Amino acid sequence: MPTAVADTLTPEEDQRFRLLRQIDLAPDASQRATAGALGISLGRFNALLRGAVDAGFVKVSGSDSTDKRQRFAYVITSKGAAEKARLAAGFLARKRAEYDALHAELTGTSSSLTSTPSRTLPMQNTLAPIPELYVSYDSAQKLKMEAADLVSWDLTPRQICDLELLMNGGFNPLKGFLGQEDYDSVVETMRLKDGSLWPMPITLDVSEEFASKLSEGQDIALRDQEGVILATMTVTDNWVPNKAREAEKVFGADDSAHPAVNYLHNQAGAVYLGGPVVGIQQPVHYDFRARRETPNELRAYFRKLGWRKVVAFQTRNPLHRAHQELTFRAAREAQANLLIHPVVGMTKPGDVDHFTRVRCYEAVLDKYPNSTTHMSLLNLAMRMAGPREAVWHGLIRANHGCTHFIVGRDHAGPGKNSAGEDFYGPYDAQDLFREHQDEIGIEMVDFKHMVYVQERAQYEPADEIKDKDDVTILNISGTELRRRLAEGLEIPEWFSFPEVVKELRKTKPPRSKQGFTVFFTGFSGSGKSTIANALMVKLMEMGGRPVTLLDGDIVRKNLSSELGFSKEHRDLNIRRIGYVASEITKNGGIAICAPIAPYATTRRAVREDVEAFGAFVEVHVATSIEECERRDRKGLYKLAREGKIKEFTGISDPYDVPQNPELSVETENVDVDNCAHQVILKLESMGLIAAE
Repeated sequence: MPTAVADTLTPEEDQRFRLLRQIDLAPDASQRATAGALGISLGRFNALLRGAVDAGFVKVSGSDSTDKRQRFAYVITSKGAAEKARLAAGFLARKRAEYDALHAELTGTSSSLTSTPSRTLPMQNTLAPIPELYVSYDSAQKLKMEAADLVSWDLTPRQICDLELLMNGGFNPLKGFLGQEDYDSVVETMRLKDGSLWPMPITLDVSEEFASKLSEGQDIALRDQEGVILATMTVTDNWVPNKAREAEKVFGADDSAHPAVNYLHNQAGAVYLGGPVVGIQQPVHYDFRARRETPNELRAYFRKLGWRKVVAFQTRNPLHRAHQELTFRAAREAQANLLIHPVVGMTKPGDVDHFTRVRCYEAVLDKYPNSTTHMSLLNLAMRMAGPREAVWHGLIRANHGCTHFIVGRDHAGPGKNSAGEDFYGPYDAQDLFREHQDEIGIEMVDFKHMVYVQERAQYEPADEIKDKDDVTILNISGTELRRRLAEGLEIPEWFSFPEVVKELRKTKPPRSKQGFTVFFTGFSGSGKSTIANALMVKLMEMGGRPVTLLDGDIVRKNLSSELGFSKEHRDLNIRRIGYVASEITKNGGIAICAPIAPYATTRRAVREDVEAFGAFVEVHVATSIEECERRDRKGLYKLAREGKIKEFTGISDPYDVPQNPELSVETENVDVDNCAHQVILKLESMGLIAAE
């Protein structure tokens, strides 16, 4: 990660910056015209150009111009764009210092544009534009052609979110994915190696195979999932991180019950890459395009309307009446305008999808005065890191031009840990934010826990109600709301807006009409397939929803015929089953899965995939290995004992016994119909099928 160069910008660096900027603006201009624009002689220009070409910052090619006098064209390389971005920070810092000195001479007071010692960020003035990592349109077209020949990495959804906020300035002052020194410093101290406050590691995780092909200083192309080149990156660092240490320091515990820790260990690549990024184009979003604004677009909007104070409200849930009252109070307290800034990138598994949430937000926007409130969507991949996440969210909102930020109780908390306790204290996030508030450059507004006082027919902060014993206090928890939606029960108007409830009911029909997945797991020969077949027939007899059986053997034959039985291939087979089950669930059907699925982490990944759309019911067929081997209907155990089948679950390969399945069934001395009936009773108790 390049450091700021505010105090070390030499005359040579100054001229190099001006040269790169001018070539970026007018790559086809003649040498004489470019030299004139820079205010230097043609000889000095040629000397500068030779130095830039030799350093790999500029590439000379034949010109497309019809002007016969212009035989060459110049394009900034990926390395040159990174150098331009590095020098821009020092150039801007020096200009701010010059302006401040002039302002002091003329008025006797300091301007507000000078950066604080610990951060060289122009965001101290919320009206000033902040640096982006994009090159100009013309340079981007040339760079895109050049990048087509580079080694490519196809970005994951989380990496696309990170890259977008790197390129548009949302992650300012970062100039790319963190290198190893910056990463280590952020993990240990919440600061970059230059001392700037930054609490969250932003790294490009890749496979060991991909990382092994790269050399230091190599440029790679970063593509979206459709193969479109979004940016290039110069690889300056390539290392294997200590993920357990990262989990402990960033998330507070190396506990896979935390979604980000689970992602870290079970989904993220084994190797991290770091280096500066050059933006070519922003990711394409086809949904809610008018609502997606970059930091500089929001700053321009605030500047146009004359908003000097803006309080941001972070949310990943639908807005109800308590949220409206909270935001009204926050804006009044801060004497500020309101920015509703929901996250639409990646949130906690199981959250309401962002399409539904944005429709809910739009349904209640008219409850706010148009002249005081604005809504914009933030394509952020949340980590659910509690206190660190709150500081991170504050820095991001400061980059978007906000002056105040609402920090909630248990802000960005992921829920319970493996011991059943909250990962973070309810006010840990507020305490850490308050500690760094001045450096963040944004003022915290405490979240008030709002409750409805029936006698006064209004929402009030719970800790400000003096007559608690004499009034009726009403509240509905998130769990209770989900239960009411699932069972089709009334949602009172004092709690939410009818428009919001209507949108939620579109996505969440009564639970007995939703799709769901029943996932059987157990040893080979435990009876999974037999019970699954019996269950399928019983559910089809009931009718109402299509039922699909994804039996292990059937899937192996039709969906995964090319896979072997290594751990990697077993995981891939189960993930395929999970993907199909999630699609069936999403479309209102019932998926019955009956693989062995020996690994807990893979079962959890499938659960998360399915629970994005409906219920996941894990059924452990708890037949002992001894009983399965005694049955051995296919003769597989015998072959495994003889060593003719390698990596056989229960014999030469482990089986992770489910710790908290929705149901565990015994098959020894119990007939199949009884086992299937146990599953039916469980589905009824969960409301997934209607009791007769």
